[in-house]
Amino acid sequence: MIEDLDKKIIRVLNENARKSFREIAKELDISVTAVIHRVKSMEEMGVIKGYIPVVDPEYFDVNLIAIIAIRISQGKLLETQERISKDSRVVAVYDVTGEWDSLIIGYFKGREDLNSFIKEMLVQKHVDRTVTHIVLNVVKEERRVLL
Repeated sequence: MIEDLDKKIIRVLNENARKSFREIAKELDISVTAVIHRVKSMEEMGVIKGYIPVVDPEYFDVNLIAIIAIRISQGKLLETQERISKDSRVVAVYDVTGEWDSLIIGYFKGREDLNSFIKEMLVQKHVDRTVTHIVLNVVKEERRVLL
């Protein structure tokens, strides 16, 4: 069961995960001990999986995002997805319903980098077909769970 206090703490952390426990406690009008206890509890339960900086990919010359649909054969879905997910350019691998078996989101340094990735994927055993969509503009991209 999700506690109301947990939601409030997550909302504050979503705004700024670097806020101190003291600042969170003051904002929510609760004790610092209560904040520490709830945050530690959510970390132990795996609700809070970690803290990362949200960076601008273009700063690191990553200026192309692609969404790649793939068809995987011979019941080797999980094995193939695991192999693809190990590539550092891959930021998400989704097992999906519909015409395709999996959707991959990748961040690339440009067309040549994307071309190389697609060619590497197509020679992998059990990858039958791909369709690539290049993202022209990012209208919204939210990495947090908003409560």
